[in-house]
Amino acid sequence: MNDLFDFESSSGNIQKQAPYQPLADRMRPTRIEDILGQEHILGEGRPLRILLEAGLSGSIIFWGPPGCGKTTLARVMAQTSDAEFVQLSAVTSGVKDLKQVFERAANLRRSNGRKTVLFVDEIHRFNKAQQDALLPHIESGTVVFIGATTENPSFEVVSALLSRCQVLTLKSVAEDALISIMLRALDIDNDLKRNPQVDVAEDALARIALMAAGDARIALNVLETCCEIARQQNPFQPSVNAQLVAESFQSKSLRYDKGGEEHYNLISALHKSMRGSDPDASLYWLYRMIEGGEDCRFILRRMIRFASEDVGMADPFALTLAMSAAQAFDYVGPPEGHLFLAQLAVYLAAAPKSNSIYTAEAVVKKTIREGNEPGVPFHIRNAPTGMMKELGYGRRYKYPHDYANGFVHETYLPEEIEGQRFYTPKKIGKEKIAAERLKLFWPERYDKK
Repeated sequence: MNDLFDFESSSGNIQKQAPYQPLADRMRPTRIEDILGQEHILGEGRPLRILLEAGLSGSIIFWGPPGCGKTTLARVMAQTSDAEFVQLSAVTSGVKDLKQVFERAANLRRSNGRKTVLFVDEIHRFNKAQQDALLPHIESGTVVFIGATTENPSFEVVSALLSRCQVLTLKSVAEDALISIMLRALDIDNDLKRNPQVDVAEDALARIALMAAGDARIALNVLETCCEIARQQNPFQPSVNAQLVAESFQSKSLRYDKGGEEHYNLISALHKSMRGSDPDASLYWLYRMIEGGEDCRFILRRMIRFASEDVGMADPFALTLAMSAAQAFDYVGPPEGHLFLAQLAVYLAAAPKSNSIYTAEAVVKKTIREGNEPGVPFHIRNAPTGMMKELGYGRRYKYPHDYANGFVHETYLPEEIEGQRFYTPKKIGKEKIAAERLKLFWPERYDKK
């Protein structure tokens, strides 16, 4: 039985087609000068460029988003230094695979002195024991180690390995660099150039570069697919324009890892934008998370906390609205429910801000934890039994509702901390009214400048 990809030649012999190789792989650069978008570390005169051109480099960890060229750069480094290149994925490899590489590298080093570059993709997927297995062989020079990760190495890579490697940050590929990469592919890739040759408009390249969101792999593969679609649509004069790109790929690629660093970066950006009273930035970061697939209930939990921590007494209704938005979202669900989050984000951003409750919490907890926990004053203790009343529980308690304005000057704190103030109201929003009322009731505490 013939393979699905077999075909019969004119001589009657069965021949196999070459396996399909994506455009991004076919266009992988083999020279330093062909790597675009990382000029901050590979530009003329940069230290890494100088070392690579001299065939020298130590162990390195590349940290950057997908499609920025981490694997390509590792391959070029090995080729430039005439080293054996071994690639492993931390997702599918373990200590056993590492031992085989180390043994082969040691034999190669003894037999002809040739170096081995060990490239481990997704190094953050290795556990501590697997990362520790690298240490002695990096230390001895058995391998030159190159790791690649999309996660912050400070969190995901053990300190012992970090101390033996230089960490280099790679950037998302800029849109102009993506366009240059695609133009080069159209110019030199034989498959893209085959007849009938596709006419790719400038606006189509710009659209692909925008949708790729800094990922060169996505840009090249989208370009290849659009060219094939164009050939199917018009076999005689195929062309790719922005409309074809938009119809073929309707959603922009978003960089978002719900469990990774970007998860915390984006929620921090939302929090700080609302705290800074910028509704436009708040909406932007909110929808960056929503479009990236974040759990809206996680966002709502953070916004509920914000309503008390950052708006607080300046607008107590903010907490009510936050709870209502959460309840409304559970009732309606996505995508219609996303509007409730947007309304809440704008309200919280535009609301007056006060962190007085957040600050008061810290002060009172510190006082309690450092103090000797004085007892409750007798006059405000509960007295449900006759014996307790005889002991003085509740004696001489003044009931505020029996007095004008529902207030009577009384002592409620233990004698040891009498007069201490934990809550400091701000003169903003509705809290300004509360501040004036408290100053009237407790001038010895709240009339202080």
